[in-house]
Amino acid sequence: MLTTTISDFRKDIKTYFDKVTNNFETLIINRGKDTGIVIISLDEYSAIQKQLSSIKKTISNEINISDLKGKIKFREDYNYKEMRKN
Repeated sequence: MLTTTISDFRKDIKTYFDKVTNNFETLIINRGKDTGIVIISLDEYSAIQKQLSSIKKTISNEINISDLKGKIKFREDYNYKEMRKN
């Protein structure tokens, strides 16, 4: 991970961009107290987006399975109660 100031970044922007794209570095540009910008390569960004998409699908599937399990359990309970009446 690289860190620089906005002034230094302006002076040597091409070198910083080359390091980010060629070496898969993450660049943080400090802009003052508790503020800054993060620059990553397009490949890195795409990989992050792919991972997020995968995580969202996994969470969605887990929620759907959980909902389905709840419905199945309800049906089992319902059928059991109906069977006890007979």
